[in-house]
Amino acid sequence: MSDRGYRPPRALSPLREHLRDTFWFAPTLGFVCVFVLWWGASELDAALVAHLRREAAYDQLGDLIAFSQDAKTIVTTISSAMMTFIGVVFSISLVAVQMASGQLTPRVVRIFVRSRITKLTLTVFLATFLFSLLVLASYESERDPVRAVSVPLVQSMLTLALLGLSLLLFVLYVSSTLRLLQVGPVVDRIARDSFRVLRRMPGGPREAEPLGPETARVMHEGRAGVLRDVNTARLVRAARRQDVVLRLIPRIGDFVVPGTPVLAVHGGAVPPPHALRYTVHVGVERTLHQDLTFGLRQLSDIALRALSSSVNDPTTAVQCLDRIVQFLAAVVRLPLGAVHHRDRAGRVRLVQDGPGWEDLVDLAFEEIRWCMAGSPQVMRRLLAGLDDLLLLAPEVRRKPLVRHRALLVQAVERTVPVAADRGFALLPDHQGIG
Repeated sequence: MSDRGYRPPRALSPLREHLRDTFWFAPTLGFVCVFVLWWGASELDAALVAHLRREAAYDQLGDLIAFSQDAKTIVTTISSAMMTFIGVVFSISLVAVQMASGQLTPRVVRIFVRSRITKLTLTVFLATFLFSLLVLASYESERDPVRAVSVPLVQSMLTLALLGLSLLLFVLYVSSTLRLLQVGPVVDRIARDSFRVLRRMPGGPREAEPLGPETARVMHEGRAGVLRDVNTARLVRAARRQDVVLRLIPRIGDFVVPGTPVLAVHGGAVPPPHALRYTVHVGVERTLHQDLTFGLRQLSDIALRALSSSVNDPTTAVQCLDRIVQFLAAVVRLPLGAVHHRDRAGRVRLVQDGPGWEDLVDLAFEEIRWCMAGSPQVMRRLLAGLDDLLLLAPEVRRKPLVRHRALLVQAVERTVPVAADRGFALLPDHQGIG
C-alpha cells in the first residue's frame, strides 16, 4: 500500500491534545510569564533610577515619581476590579454554554473548553490581576528623589498595556461565546474539525494484506475509558524492533476496560512493556484528534435533538444534514477501512481498523431517518443529499446509499397517508422547504 499524502503524527501529539482539553495549563503558563515579565520590568525600573541618580537628574526623577504615584491609583483600581470582572464574565459565559449544550448537544461544551480565545482571555485576565498585585508591592513610600531606589514606571505602563489587551480580548471573547449559541457556527466548527482529522488520515489503497498467524495479545492495563488516540509512531518502532506486526483491536472511540485485549501480535513475541508504554491513551470522552466518526456523531446528535418533540426544530436538522452530506462527499472516493502503517523499509508494522464507507453512511443517516417522521423539510433535504452522493459515489459505494434511499421512501409511504403529502415529501430539495 502506498501512504502517499500521509502525514505522521507530530511529536507529543497526545500530550498536546490532552493539554488542549484542560483549563489549567494556559493560566499556569501565564503566571510563569507574568513573574518573568515583572522581574524584567522591575530590573528596568531599577536601572532607570540608578542612571538618573548617577547623572544627578533629580528633577526628572522627581517627575517620574509623581507620575508613578498618579499611576498607582489606576493600578490599584485595576487590581481591585479585575477579579470581580473575571467572575462576572465567566459566570455569564457558563450560562451561555449551558444553554448551548441544552439546545444542541452536551458535546458542544468541548468547543468552549478547547477554544483558544477562551483560554487566552482567561489567561490575560488573571495575568493582569497578578501583575497589578506585583506592581503594587513594588511601590515605595519614599518620595524623595535623592533617597528613592525604585520607581515602578515601566511596571505601571505594562499594567495599563495588559488592561488594554484585556479589554480587546473581552470583545473578541464575547463575540466568540455568542457564536456558540448559533447553530450555523457550531456545526461549521464541527465540520472543520472533522476535515482536519480527515487531512491527517493516511492515503493510498486499503487492500488487505496477510498478517500471518496471531501469536499473542496485549491486554489493556490502567483505567477504563474511551480510546482517544494511539501513538502510531511509537507502536511502529516497537513492532520493527521486535520484527512483528501489531494489530490494534478496538477502534478509536471504543470503550475499553482493563483486562480486555487492545493489541494483537502477529509473527513473534510481544514487544517489551517499556516499548508499549504511553502508546494507547484512554479518556472519559471521545475527541476529534484521531476519531474520524466523532464529527458525524456530533452532527447526528444535534439533528436528533432538533427533531425531538421537545425541541421540534427541523431547520437545525437540515443544517446538520448540509454538513453531513458535505463530509460524506469529501470521503466518498477516499480509501477507508483498515490502515496499514509501515516502517521506513516499507514493511507493514501496525494495522489499525477504521470505519468503512458503509459505517459512515449508517452513522450519518440511520438515526435521523428513524426520527424524521412528520417533518417533510428533513425528508426532502435527506433525499436531495442522497441523490447528490449517488452522483458522486463510484459503483462500489452506491449500495448503502441506495438502501437508505429506499428505506426513506418506504418510511414516507408508511407514515404519510395522503398521496399529495407523500408526493410533496418525496420531492428532493436542498433547502428542505425553501
